[in-house]
Amino acid sequence: MIAEFIREPRVAYFSMEIALDAAIPTYSGGLGVLAGDTVRSAADLGLPLVAVTLVSRKGYFRQMLDPQGRQVESAATWEPERSTRAVDAKVAIPMEGRSVWVGARLYVLQSHLGGRQPVLLLDTDLAENAPEDRAITDVLYGGDERYRFKQEMVLGVGGVRILHALGFRIREYHMNEGHSALLGVELLRLHAYPPEHAQPGEPRYDVPRVRELCVFTTHTPVEAGHDRFSYELVEQILVGSDPGEMFVDLDELKALAGHDELNMTRLALNLSEYVNGVAVRHAEISRKMFPGYRVHAITNGVHPYTWTCESFRALYDRYVPSWCHEPELLVRVDGSVPDEALWAAHLQAKRNLTDQARGAGGVTLDPEGFIVGFARRMTAYKRPDLLFTDVERLAAIAAQRTLQIVLAGKAHPHDEAGKRLIERLAAHARQLAGRVKVVYLADYDMAMALRLTAGVDLWLNTPLAPLEASGTSGMKAAFNGVPQLSVLDGWWIEGCIEGVTGWAIGRTDGPEQDAPTLYDKLERVVLPLYYGDGCGNAGWLRVMKGAISKNASYFNSHRMMRRYATEAYLR
Repeated sequence: MIAEFIREPRVAYFSMEIALDAAIPTYSGGLGVLAGDTVRSAADLGLPLVAVTLVSRKGYFRQMLDPQGRQVESAATWEPERSTRAVDAKVAIPMEGRSVWVGARLYVLQSHLGGRQPVLLLDTDLAENAPEDRAITDVLYGGDERYRFKQEMVLGVGGVRILHALGFRIREYHMNEGHSALLGVELLRLHAYPPEHAQPGEPRYDVPRVRELCVFTTHTPVEAGHDRFSYELVEQILVGSDPGEMFVDLDELKALAGHDELNMTRLALNLSEYVNGVAVRHAEISRKMFPGYRVHAITNGVHPYTWTCESFRALYDRYVPSWCHEPELLVRVDGSVPDEALWAAHLQAKRNLTDQARGAGGVTLDPEGFIVGFARRMTAYKRPDLLFTDVERLAAIAAQRTLQIVLAGKAHPHDEAGKRLIERLAAHARQLAGRVKVVYLADYDMAMALRLTAGVDLWLNTPLAPLEASGTSGMKAAFNGVPQLSVLDGWWIEGCIEGVTGWAIGRTDGPEQDAPTLYDKLERVVLPLYYGDGCGNAGWLRVMKGAISKNASYFNSHRMMRRYATEAYLR
C-alpha cells in the first residue's frame, strides 16, 4: 500500500496527536482535531501529504462521572490491527545507551471526495524492545517528564527515519506544535558537515539547509505552556550505544534550544524558515513572546464535511452545490436558502442532541426551547464556570424565557483544578434543578462534538483573554448555523460581527466584567431575539445565516490548507 504514496514528493506533517476517527482515541482535544482536519482537507484538495503521529495504543482516556461530578478515568484502549497495517520497515533510535526499535502502522484516510492520504502511527510495541520501551507509544500525554521526552524522541527522530526507510521523498517537514521539534535534530545529523571540513569554532551542521526544510506552527500563547526538558535528562536519554557518545553535539543543541533547558518551541523556531501562529492575535502575541522571529498568521479552520451534521449537509447539497470542495460558496446562503428549510434542518439537529442528552444524562430537554452549549477541555483558563458566576441571576433569566444548558469536556488526569471545575459544574446543576435544565455529557469525543455543536442554539466560549490561541469549536457550530456568544479572543476577534455572526463578551472591559456582560447579552439581546416572534423567527434566522455565510465560508480547513500550500510549502 505504501507504493502509491511514494511516487511524488510530499509534505511530512508531524503531530503528537491526530483525530482520525471518533472510534480511534489518538487525540485528546483541539490540537489533535485540527491535525485530523488538516489531513482531511489535504485529501479533499489533493495536496500530497504524509502525516506522522504515535499509535497511542491505550489512547488518552475514557471519562465517566460519578453522581457528584467526580471524573473517573479508564484506558481508551483500541486495536490498531483492525484499521491499520504494519509497514515493512523498522528503525532504531539511540536512547539511554541502547537502541530502541520503532515500527509504524499505516492508516489511509479516505476523503468522501475520493482523495487518499497516508498516516503513519509510530509504534514501539515490538518484540525487539525491552518491556519498558514497548510501552513508550502506549499512552497519549501519559507518564512523567522522562516518558514524554522519550515519546518526543520517537515522534521526531523515529518519524524522520521511518519516512526515509519507506522511501518517502519529503519536500517540507511541518511541525504541528513543538512536540515534534526533535525531527530538526535528526535533520541536523543528516546535514552534518564532513569531519574533515570541520574547523575549531565552526558549525558542525548545515542549519540553513535544515531551516529551508522546516515549517513550524505554534499553538500556545503562554510561555509556561511550551515543552521544556532539563539538560540533565536530555544527556541521560540522548546518549548512544557507545559510552559517552551523544546523539547530537550538546553545545550546538543548547545554542538552538536554550542554554538553561531544552525548550522545544525555541528549537522549532530556530530550525524553521516559516513559522506561524493560528490566529492573527495569536501571531501578535507569539512575536512578543519570541522577539526577533518572524511569525506569520494562518488562522485555523475546521473540515467542512466532517463538522456539518447530516441535516445541514442535505440542506447545502440542495441549495449550495459544491460547498464541500469550495466552502467559500456558503456566502450565498443569505439569498439562496429558504428560512423554513434552514429552521427544519436546525430542529432535526436539536432533536438529535436532546435524544442523546435523554439517554446519557437522564435530562429531558425541550427541542423547541433555547439551548446553550459549552464543551472543551476542562481547565482553569477556559473558565467553564463563568456562566454560573451568579446562579440566582441565571435562574431569574431562565424564569423569563426557557434556558437550557448542555456541557461536556474532559480534564487532564493530572489537572486536579480542572477536575474540581467539573465537580463545581455538577454542583451548580444540582443547585439549579427545577429552574434551569443543565446536563453534562461525559466522555466528550468527535462524535459528541458534532452532535453538540450542531444541536444547540448558541455556542458559548469564555476563555481568559489572551490565553485562547485560536479555538475551533465555534467554527464547527457556524457550519451548522449556530452563532456564538464568546470572549473576544483567538479566532473570534476575526469572526465576530456583533449581531450578525453572534455576540462579543468583554470588548473593552476587563475580565471582571465578563460575567455581567454575559448575563446582559443573554437577557437583553440573545433570548429576546430568539423568542421574539416565536421559534424560527426572521431575526434569529438572519444571525444563523450570518454565522454560515460570514464565518463557515471562511474559517474552514480548506482555506487554511490552501494558505499553507501557497505560503509555507511552496516557498
